[in-house]
Amino acid sequence: MKKAFLVLSISALFATSAMSQKVYSTKTGQITFDATGTCAEAIKAVNNQVDSKLVDKTGQIVVSVLIKSFKFPNALMEDHFNENYMESSKFPKADFKGYITNVSTVNFTKDGSYPVTAKGNLTIDGRTKEMTFNGTAIVEGGKLQIKANFNVPLNDFIRGSYIGTQISAEAKAILHCKYE
Repeated sequence: MKKAFLVLSISALFATSAMSQKVYSTKTGQITFDATGTCAEAIKAVNNQVDSKLVDKTGQIVVSVLIKSFKFPNALMEDHFNENYMESSKFPKADFKGYITNVSTVNFTKDGSYPVTAKGNLTIDGRTKEMTFNGTAIVEGGKLQIKANFNVPLNDFIRGSYIGTQISAEAKAILHCKYE
C-alpha cells in the first residue's frame, strides 16, 4: 500500500511539473535572407512558413523551414536555389535544434524585451554545424515573439562554385516568430 501511494505521489509530481511547462508554437514564422555578392542582381528570399516550438521552462527551441517555401524575386533564381545550391528534393528542409541558454532571464508573464542566446545544431543541405545565435524575446500582452539577426557561413552548408564570388560568403538572415 505504501509503495502504491509513493508511485502515485511521484507520478502526480511529474505530471504537475510537466503541466507547468508551456510550449509556444507557430507555423507562420518568417525568415528572410540576403546572400547578395558581386553579381548584378540581389539574392534575397523570404519564407513565411517557418515552423517553430519553444519550451518556456527548459528553453528548448526548434525552428524548421521547408526549402521550397523560400520565395525569390524571380522564378529562375528560385529554380537555381532549389536545384543547384540547396538540393531541395534531396534535403527538403533546414532546421535548428537547440536551447536558449539564458531562458531563466525571460519573464514569460511580464511584458518586456529580453536578450536571448540560442545554442544548438543548424542543419542545411544535409550538413550540420553547431551554432550560437543572439536574439530578442519579446513578451507583449501575454504573447511571445522571437527576433534574431544572424549570419550563416554558406561554405559550411551550401554546395556551389559561385559562393564567395557572385554569391556572398555569408547570408544575412532575419528570423521573426510570433508564437501562440
